[in-house]
Amino acid sequence: GGGFQSPGGRGRGTPRGRGRGGRGGFQGGKKVTVEPHRHEGVFICRGKEDALVTKNMVPGESVYGEKRISVEDGEVKLEYRAWNPFRSKLAAAILGGIDQIHIKPGAKVLYLGAASGTTVSHVSDIVGPDGLVYAVEFSHRSGRDLINVAKKRTNVIPVIEDARHPHKYRMLIGMVDVIFADVAQPDQSRIVALNAHNFLRNGGHFVISIKANCIDSTAAPEAVFASEIKKMQQENMKPQEQLTLEPYERDHAVVVGIYRCVPAEGLGARGGVGGGGAVGGVGGCRGAFSMWGGEEGGAGEMTGSG
Repeated sequence: GGGFQSPGGRGRGTPRGRGRGGRGGFQGGKKVTVEPHRHEGVFICRGKEDALVTKNMVPGESVYGEKRISVEDGEVKLEYRAWNPFRSKLAAAILGGIDQIHIKPGAKVLYLGAASGTTVSHVSDIVGPDGLVYAVEFSHRSGRDLINVAKKRTNVIPVIEDARHPHKYRMLIGMVDVIFADVAQPDQSRIVALNAHNFLRNGGHFVISIKANCIDSTAAPEAVFASEIKKMQQENMKPQEQLTLEPYERDHAVVVGIYRCVPAEGLGARGGVGGGGAVGGVGGCRGAFSMWGGEEGGAGEMTGSG
């Protein structure tokens, strides 16, 4: 009698029903094996159903009710946490075959739009004890959950501020290797650019989740993604990869790229944009520039404290 089984061997994470009935083959160390994913710090649990997992930095604790898997590795018992792609854009991107996430052990990550810390907790697992996750969230309700996640995870620094105003938290954050953004605001590209100019090292990377509906609900998603990419390019953010998040999210895309705050042919050589300002900053970028003049500059004020 049938039963609803996800297609075998495709690595699609747990099915949507999230474990009613049987426990998805996660119980009992004999039946499951865990192997490294090609993204360092991410793993695949092979059992009755394959699942994406991260190594739990706080063994014995679930963050949002996710399953935990214990695997004996010789003498050592390791614990992994299932990472549900329907609840995390980053997990969806990884299972969708994204080429690079740039979030790896030891990385310093600025996470914009951290919400309750679901994905943040997995990023915390990936970067490990030598990495850091600065998690920015404006909503106080989500912020409370985020702070609780951070209490147990020494590498998570919660910042309850509006990502539109990076100057308000500049004293809390050092330079980072990667910005991950999931802020779902119409002026998202501007928000990410402001944070990149303040905190992203030259040659650092960004991973941005774009919800077409939030930017312009009247335009076709592809047109929205293309226009967002254009905005990024004007801010010295060079997109290298774009991926839609089907079947996990509708009309979402993730864009990954590199940040070059000053043209490589010599600092300030070109004058104009970012010439003088960029030279003085540590790492070259702080206090640099923004090209959001005219109409766009005002966009952020409309949705201020919503």
